[in-house]
Amino acid sequence: MKKAIVSVTNDLFTDQRVHKVCLFLTKNGYDVTLVGRLQRKSLLMDERSYKTRRLNVLVEKGAVFYALFNLRLFFFLLYNKAELLVSNDLDTLLPNYLVSKLKNIPVVYDSHEYYCGVPELMNRLFVKSVWHYIERNIFPKLKHVYTVNNSIAKLYSEEYKVEIGVVRNVPMYQPVSKLTSREELNLPVDIPLIIFQGAGINIDRGAEEAVLAMEFVKDAMLLIIGSGDVIEYLKEMAQRHELKDKIIFLPKLPFAVLKQYTMQAAVGLTLDKDTSPNYQYSLPNKLFDYIHAGVPVLASPLIEVKRIVEQYQVGELIESHDPKHIADKINSMLSNKEQLNTWKENTVKVAQELNWQEEEKVLVQIYNPVKGFTTK
Repeated sequence: MKKAIVSVTNDLFTDQRVHKVCLFLTKNGYDVTLVGRLQRKSLLMDERSYKTRRLNVLVEKGAVFYALFNLRLFFFLLYNKAELLVSNDLDTLLPNYLVSKLKNIPVVYDSHEYYCGVPELMNRLFVKSVWHYIERNIFPKLKHVYTVNNSIAKLYSEEYKVEIGVVRNVPMYQPVSKLTSREELNLPVDIPLIIFQGAGINIDRGAEEAVLAMEFVKDAMLLIIGSGDVIEYLKEMAQRHELKDKIIFLPKLPFAVLKQYTMQAAVGLTLDKDTSPNYQYSLPNKLFDYIHAGVPVLASPLIEVKRIVEQYQVGELIESHDPKHIADKINSMLSNKEQLNTWKENTVKVAQELNWQEEEKVLVQIYNPVKGFTTK
């Protein structure tokens, strides 16, 4: 059986896009190994139809982590047999590209974001220049590249004159046969829930404003589920503003479990700010997670997000990140039951159109030219 090695820098647990690509490769005849990192707080991996390997790096963040991880990944790729390499994001591209040249095997690049435009690099000019140097010296030489939306594809295509495919990070279409009750999930049973979820609840995602908005939201609770750089700060804010009784915090959860919580919500929040090119052109996973859970959305008017919300009529857009304004929008959505039901009905229709089964058809077209790839 042909072997494929797929690599990322996260701990593998919640990355649904990479999981779905691994399933796609497995379905098409590859023996897949997914490689990522092991962190002190990493949860045990669930059983999967492909192999997983977490590399242990002593340092967990910063430039030293990336240097050590890339070095370990390089030797892992070098000494493990593979007929195909799949690199996810710029922070795994260098070792994948070098090994693909040394072993004369194809590499496919999946860019999940506009990497050199992420907010974490905006004020770190030297670090940004290093990543940009790697990118501009490798990207134009790549033959098989795809990303998550049309805006990011256009940016890369204009900069590097490379054809970029677009595979959106949407969930598989999987209607839930049994809804877990609120009692079983230990959630309040008699009050509307607003949800804010994500594997990267970081700065400029609008989470701080969502917390502060709860001071003005009537008769509802905010459910924050996930991990990220600002989680502890959000908890401190809730304490400081005496909002503990209106906000529930839960850690990151397996995708199937998370969906059960999401389906209990009346409104889903995706409030990323356009403070960096990466966020400006982003299409957050949680937008589609809400839609597939049948939950109307309240979203910031980012280019790609606005297009989905307005085209498919699945919710409202905010005009500013002022907490009072966000609260007014939430209160208005919750009070208009007829409109809320219409949005909810629209999400059901959209989920049947925007799903991974449809995106896989695009993925086949991207992988078909790859040496050794054949569909099954």
